[in-house]
Amino acid sequence: MVKKSGNNACCGPTCESMSGCKVEAVISVDERGQMVLPKEMRAKAGIRAGDKLALVSWEKEGKVCCLVLIKAGDFGEMVKGFLGPMMQEIMPSDTGK
Repeated sequence: MVKKSGNNACCGPTCESMSGCKVEAVISVDERGQMVLPKEMRAKAGIRAGDKLALVSWEKEGKVCCLVLIKAGDFGEMVKGFLGPMMQEIMPSDTGK
């Protein structure tokens, strides 16, 4: 019998701590490495043909354990939101010129 240790979650916060986190579907990968996002999920997420998605991965102990798809436009805004305040602290203000 395999003994579970304390926190085996690979991606930092687990679904228990994230409101709205749920398994929407189980999808298969074909021999060419392609996957199909279910039509209902694409509609719910507003994903249309030609949209760009960012594939974000997390590693634990040298192995990729979690994959997340984020609309590329939303991902850019998320990065700006995270980095913007940090960059303001690092960069000197030009108000003295």
